[in-house]
Amino acid sequence: MVAEPMAAPPQAGLSDDEMWAAVAARRPVACRAFFLGVRTTRIYCRPGCPARLPMRKNVVFFATADAAERAGFRACLRCHPRGPSRADEQAALVQRACRYAECAAEETEVTPTAASLAQALGVSGARLRSAFAACAGMTPRHYIESLRVRRLKAALAGGRPATAAVYDAGYASSSRVYEHAAHRLGMTPATYARGGRGARIAYTVADSSLGRVLIAGTERGICRVSFGAGDDQLDAALRAEFPAADVRRDDIALGGWAREVLRRIDGMAPSADLPLDIRATAFQWRVWEELRRIPRGATRSYSDVAAAIGQPAAVRAVARACATNPAAIAIPCHRVNGKNGSLTGYRYGIARKRALQERERADSGAGTPPAAGRPSRVRG
Repeated sequence: MVAEPMAAPPQAGLSDDEMWAAVAARRPVACRAFFLGVRTTRIYCRPGCPARLPMRKNVVFFATADAAERAGFRACLRCHPRGPSRADEQAALVQRACRYAECAAEETEVTPTAASLAQALGVSGARLRSAFAACAGMTPRHYIESLRVRRLKAALAGGRPATAAVYDAGYASSSRVYEHAAHRLGMTPATYARGGRGARIAYTVADSSLGRVLIAGTERGICRVSFGAGDDQLDAALRAEFPAADVRRDDIALGGWAREVLRRIDGMAPSADLPLDIRATAFQWRVWEELRRIPRGATRSYSDVAAAIGQPAAVRAVARACATNPAAIAIPCHRVNGKNGSLTGYRYGIARKRALQERERADSGAGTPPAAGRPSRVRG
């Protein structure tokens, strides 16, 4: 008699419920993390297998293909769990594409287009787009744009005139970069070259139930949300981050954003959008966008976030992205815990992180009062 198979061991990094959710969603991100066996057919598969979804009660999980076979299961003939997974193939394609694009930009000083990149790799544009979406959370065009911006920054930092730097970076015209680079640089190329001089940042400091909180922003959106012991400390930290910008306090102009931040500190449901104007790497953007997708009242582990953005091995990099989040609350890094659910480090203290999580869990969305401390309010 074949022994009853054991569930996948803890090193798979996912609970049984999380593994089943990945199977049901046919998430390719999880394909290399575990395998599933179906008791009724005695076949084991990858989570992304195209075969009909089995009943949950008939499914067991394994960390390796060897473990599944030792338990008496045979490999599926549709997903071939012993061979490279689709996720592996996509990851390899994206790595090749990135290396080719970077080398082409360095050796020929010409940044390839998405179409020429696909042609050089011998794949269709659709296949390349699919691989980038699954593994990098972006399109090939967005990645190529990040290469251009990187070259633009390097040229500007090296003292090249703004107009020359724009063309050196591979832009066909200066109008294109002035239309799109503000999103990537946080400012126009000329302003970036001057170290941010001329950029205008307004801020306010509010009295929240978790202490004083600073909200700062440009005309495009919020650039900083931070907690601190006092107004002077918060003001000094903001000016140190943007030393060449024109930083001024404006309680009236920032009042709307401040009230929305305070609602969220108290655990209430968002009532308005909070636009962002922050500079970030492509990886940081993917992490921060994933944090904004975590439902209010829920939490994720750093491993969960890494898997969700298609880089399950980048757990430490995800933790760094959370630690460098410039806009607390607006980007809810307080919703990320350790793998075992422990409240790991938080830039503004574990006590604040615990309070934020508890309030979001307790609040029904109808404006339940905060669990402790004074109600938040804007005060000059």
